[in-house]
Amino acid sequence: MKKITTIIFAVALSLSLAVISACAQTVTSPTASLAEQNTMSVLWYQTSGEAKALYYQGYNLGKMRLDEILSKRDKNKGPKPAIVLDLDETVIDNSPLFAGKIVSREKYPLNWSKWEDRAAAKPLPGALEFLNYADSKGVAIFYITNRKEAKKAITIKNLQAIGVPQAASDHVFLKQKGERGKENRRLQVAKTHEIVLLFGDNLGDFSGFDELSAAGRIEAVNKHKEEFGRKLIVFPNPMYGDWEGAIYNHDSSISINERLKLRKESLQPFQP
Repeated sequence: MKKITTIIFAVALSLSLAVISACAQTVTSPTASLAEQNTMSVLWYQTSGEAKALYYQGYNLGKMRLDEILSKRDKNKGPKPAIVLDLDETVIDNSPLFAGKIVSREKYPLNWSKWEDRAAAKPLPGALEFLNYADSKGVAIFYITNRKEAKKAITIKNLQAIGVPQAASDHVFLKQKGERGKENRRLQVAKTHEIVLLFGDNLGDFSGFDELSAAGRIEAVNKHKEEFGRKLIVFPNPMYGDWEGAIYNHDSSISINERLKLRKESLQPFQP
């Protein structure tokens, strides 16, 4: 009887430990929660036909607008036409970095530097076709990215490896130390060229949207509504961007718990 009781106790103890272990595994750390919440965004970006369609749509629209603009220009008058594009999530795809973050549950923040050093980003749908078309029309192409200046050589290497035209030092402008936003670099291009189209996945890729609140960004979009699809082409990026920074009042120093709190507070739920 004593032996049976001992066996029963051992089985019960094992089951209890298994339950405790399972419960412990379901407790998610704030760091893991921050990454885990991005799962649906990354899945949509990587797997949905809709994401691909939006890139094709944006670049098809860009081609139509470019043709229209060039047809109305006097080739012998005025500065040379140029288009300006962001790189990350506009021309090249960095979503594997975000997917890796979710799967590995590595600590926040993302290790952009290691990813950039691999020079492994692939072109996004429609990007190369459009860029090669613009290049064939004699249009100057400038890439303005907020990657740090120290990553210029490796970024150009990545672009050249996938066949991006005009991927040269004088056409790729990276973020300088102490610089805020991209406006100074856009103005630099505008000194010698007429910027006829701009492409980006972030409102900060266009003039007039830097450091605005979430409500202010929407107000600015409404103000510039006639320019979208005509001069400004926007691509989808639910994974990251100034839209998220605006939720945190552009304060990158806040804690992970505070980020999670502000995310929930910014929701506009249905209340039955």
